[in-house]
Amino acid sequence: MRASVDGTGETTEQADERRDHVLASRHEKLAELIRRGVPPYAYRYAASHDTAAARALFEAAEGDGTLAADGAGPEVDLAGRLVAWRSHGKSAFGDLSDRAGRIQLYFRKDALGEDAFGLLDLLDLSDWIGARGRLFRTRAGEITVRVERFELLAKSLRPLPLGKEEVDVATGERRVHSGFADVEQRYRQRYVDLAVNPDIRETFVRRAAIVRALREFLDARGFLEVETPVLQPVYGGATARPFQTHHNALDIPLYLRIADELYLKRLIVGGLGRVYEIGKDFRNEGIDRTHNPEFTMLEFYQAFADYEEMMELVEALLRHVAAAALDGSLETEYQGERIDFARPFARVPYMEALRSATGVNAIDASEAELRRALERAGGVAEADATRPKLIDELFKETVEASLVQPTFVLDYPIELSPLAKPRRDDPRLVERFELFVAGRELANAFSELNDPFDQRRRMDEQAGLRERGDAEAQGVDEDYLRALEYGMPPTGGVGIGVDRLCMLLTDQASIRDVLLFPTMRPE
Repeated sequence: MRASVDGTGETTEQADERRDHVLASRHEKLAELIRRGVPPYAYRYAASHDTAAARALFEAAEGDGTLAADGAGPEVDLAGRLVAWRSHGKSAFGDLSDRAGRIQLYFRKDALGEDAFGLLDLLDLSDWIGARGRLFRTRAGEITVRVERFELLAKSLRPLPLGKEEVDVATGERRVHSGFADVEQRYRQRYVDLAVNPDIRETFVRRAAIVRALREFLDARGFLEVETPVLQPVYGGATARPFQTHHNALDIPLYLRIADELYLKRLIVGGLGRVYEIGKDFRNEGIDRTHNPEFTMLEFYQAFADYEEMMELVEALLRHVAAAALDGSLETEYQGERIDFARPFARVPYMEALRSATGVNAIDASEAELRRALERAGGVAEADATRPKLIDELFKETVEASLVQPTFVLDYPIELSPLAKPRRDDPRLVERFELFVAGRELANAFSELNDPFDQRRRMDEQAGLRERGDAEAQGVDEDYLRALEYGMPPTGGVGIGVDRLCMLLTDQASIRDVLLFPTMRPE
């Protein structure tokens, strides 16, 4: 006999037998419904309200004194899942849940008739039903639908792990303890997670508000939303390893884009002036709490601007989005830290931050010195790590975690930024900033490099790094170089990680908690 699978003493075999019995019972009920001529899977249902609107409707009727003499209120037609059931012989109570909440249903045999009331025995928790009736308030004070007619909309053949519900006697507040708490299973079966965990649904409602606010801000400032290719013959615009595929008809290799940048800047060359894209990018890299191979980026580009102007724009954008996501507030808590978007964002030069944290002047340090500094900081210096990689890893290891409040880190080494213009007073640096919040990068921006000769030289250097074994280095994009030769005006560009922004504004520790269907190993 295999060991207990929970704290009840139930063995795995017993749990399997119980599950099989439940599934068999539901299939038997499905067969009986069909035998009785009851369609188990409806085509449509015209609900008049959701549960929150129904409650508000009844409370309004109470307030204006329009209830009937017997206390009956307006008639409503609702649709949702059956999530609780309490039978009392010739009557029964159930709870119906939809995306707005839940409401109690009251079924009486004398109101429904014997045949319809008898069908209740063939319903199960998790079934989708529609119910019509008048609202009233029970003696216990709960707003309830006195059901006059109901319809099965979809038979559930697998029971949802609905968990347990407690009601605070003093306040009437419901507390639901999830029956679906296994994190990996929640990610794999997000449809179940959403069905049983209202707070998870709220996370994705808030994500939609965040994306909507991003569009609102940019649209109001004259930016044009565009779409650029996801399948690209030459990938670029970031330092990352791509996914590769093959197009059979053209017999050519293609890559899933790692960034939108080079195509969006082609549109600046074409005269569109202000453009943005919110879309999926793909990087063939590791998975951790802040990285998923498929992720969402916002990139926007503005002609005749530089990184100073883009800093001001990003600060205003984040305040707008935070207010939209946080019900007007500009403060939020992320993993125990208070984050304040209201105060001016700090500005810290990259090289000063690195020197302060390590004592190393990275701009002049040799590869050997950078390796030693990284190892002293507790990082891992891979044998084939290039100089830019070592500088980047040293910054991540020693500086990033300290950048809790919104902070712009400015003026990166030119080796780390092959698409940014040199700083006007120091060509060893570039006009680039990254925005850090809660210890991680949220945005990346440049005064965009528009000199085709300098851009070719830097792309050639990246190609050299690839030959040395840096799989993340960029290649040479001849068509992009040709576009620059037609002339790109001075341009500021920004990329913002939408998933990380959603993590921040919904207080989620893992990127998987803001992705509906994160990438997972096969079961």
